[in-house]
Amino acid sequence: MILKELLHAIPVKDYKGSLDIPVESICLDSRKAAPGGLFVAVRGHQTDGHLFVDKAIEAGVSIVVVEEYPKTILEDRVYILVDDSSYALGVIASNFYGRPSTKLKLVGVTGTNGKTTIATLLFNLFKKLGYEVGLLSTVQNQIADRVIPSTHTTADPVTLNALLHEMLEEGCDYCFMEVSSHAITQQRIAGLRFAGGIFSNITHDHLDFHGTFANYIAAKKKFFDDLDRFAFALTNTDDKNGMVMLQNSFAHKKTYGLQQLADFKARILENHFDGMLLDIDHQQVWVKLVGEFNAYNVLAVYGAAILLEQETIKVLTALSEISGAEGRFDTLKSSTGVIAIVDYAHTPDAVENVLETIQKLRQPNQHIFTVLGCGGDRDKTKRPEMAEVAVRLSDKVVLTSDNPRSEDPTIIIKEMEAGISADQKKNVFSITDRREAIRAAFHLAKSGDVILVAGKGHEKYQEINGVKNHFDDKEELMKIFNEHNA
Repeated sequence: MILKELLHAIPVKDYKGSLDIPVESICLDSRKAAPGGLFVAVRGHQTDGHLFVDKAIEAGVSIVVVEEYPKTILEDRVYILVDDSSYALGVIASNFYGRPSTKLKLVGVTGTNGKTTIATLLFNLFKKLGYEVGLLSTVQNQIADRVIPSTHTTADPVTLNALLHEMLEEGCDYCFMEVSSHAITQQRIAGLRFAGGIFSNITHDHLDFHGTFANYIAAKKKFFDDLDRFAFALTNTDDKNGMVMLQNSFAHKKTYGLQQLADFKARILENHFDGMLLDIDHQQVWVKLVGEFNAYNVLAVYGAAILLEQETIKVLTALSEISGAEGRFDTLKSSTGVIAIVDYAHTPDAVENVLETIQKLRQPNQHIFTVLGCGGDRDKTKRPEMAEVAVRLSDKVVLTSDNPRSEDPTIIIKEMEAGISADQKKNVFSITDRREAIRAAFHLAKSGDVILVAGKGHEKYQEINGVKNHFDDKEELMKIFNEHNA
């Protein structure tokens, strides 16, 4: 592609060199720079791409896009000056790959909790309805039946547009995508055209990045502000900030909810450990998900499908046959009758939702044992809140490691303990080793009791001091179950 075509719709402040040269590749990582390519210097949360312009040029790139010119300007290179290189990268990536988001129906899902479940359910639903579909999620990226590992909730613009281009090449009609607040703030979705946006909820999370809850809300809202008038904006009207998301949106505005007046309504008729019976717009449907929070997720999926012009009966039938995302209220049962639930809940609200669901499902003689950790190098303010919720809604709690990353796990646990009163501490154990913590919870439990292992869900690793060691909560539970069977 010729450079001037690649710069379409980008406000260029100035440039040096010719715009009539071909561009062979694009990158934002100087380590991936190649001869004939284009390098965009992006100011990131931890580093500044402008520091690596010289390295990219040494690797052979012909063009650099910057917010400020480097001290040395080479005559045989092209320099493009822009106000916002993050935004420019998104548009450049979209143009380079032929604007793929305009050629399929891309639906974004944002919110604190439920993004993965909603996106995955939509992916599975539309596959069941007979479409070729793509998925961009925390758990994995998927093009039809081909699974591609995921490293971020929302990838960088080059990776995103490359994947969307692949989806088009393989005949995909739809793509369902998680949109994180980090991605919105960092302009990773710049240049993408969304056919619709879904808001799940917003609660305490990511304040280490956003600074304040108001900034966090504003980041989510920006996604809806940027939707065009041909898109739909579907929000959870029961969330106190749900309608805030629609205030300045040009999109076709719709709501869903269990309590307030809404365009799409549902009621929980029955709730069991293996699923629930819902009334959705006066039609009954059994789904393989559990709990009020999942009723919201299913309703959001139903609403989005109807807004994407699918037939009601076909949608409800398919919803009764599909499953949600891995690591979201995954239920296991030992031969001794102990029930174990693995869930990705890693915010105070998510832990509360899962435990309240278990509270409603359990019998009077069933006890709840919760294994809980908090991630290192992340929002520290939620640590005591998560512990407080777990202790309040469980009979016994084992505090342990999640992904400590560069932090000392014992200090993380101490910060969690700050949310527990002196009287509650008799029901709390602190075991740094996550494997031993899960084992301890199992040995405390009797037949019929419920163990919640929260925080990691689908993850197959534990990150300690920069090293990702294999660790799978479900795998650990199955090992303990099998040992006990033997």
